[in-house]
Parts: sequence; structure tokens; C-alpha cells
Amino acid sequence: MRYKVTFAVGLALGYVLGTRAGRERYEQLRKSARQIAQNPAVRNAAETAGQSGRAFAGKAFAVVGDKVGDAVPDSLAERVRVLRGRAGGAPEDEWGTSNT
Repeated sequence: MRYKVTFAVGLALGYVLGTRAGRERYEQLRKSARQIAQNPAVRNAAETAGQSGRAFAGKAFAVVGDKVGDAVPDSLAERVRVLRGRAGGAPEDEWGTSNT
């Protein structure tokens, strides 16, 4: 219960401070976030992290699959196979387009 109250207070405080800052400050923050996201070093780090995550997920699936056998649903097994196949190529989003 204490965490819910703390969350609600933080949410309310953020809302009040955000409304006082106004639209101009929001646009400044948005522009800064866009510049950071377009930085090649940030994009490379995000791509590397994504590839590492997919590789780790594939290894974890193999370990879990060995331990639980056929208890892994086919839909999950197929999703991991797809992710494993994409790990070597360019990263793509859910619609099959490149994120870069």
C-alpha cells in the first residue's frame, strides 16, 4: 500500500511540475531527447544491446528447453527461432522494417 501511495504522490507531483513548466519546456525536452536518440553512438549502443539480448534469450531458451523438454509451448519456441534468425542481420521492428 505504501508503494502505491508513493507512486500516486510522485505522479501528482510530476503532473503539477510539468504543467507549470509549460509547453515550451516540453518542446525543449522533446528536442533534446530526439537529438540524443539520433546520435550514432547511442544508436550503435542500442543495436548492440538488442543483439546481445536476443543472443542471451536464445541461450536461455536452449537451457530451459533442455530442462523442461516438451513443456515449452510451440508458439514460444517459434518466436525464439525467429529472434535467433534475426540476430545475425539488421535489427527489425515488429513490422519487418529496419530501426536504423
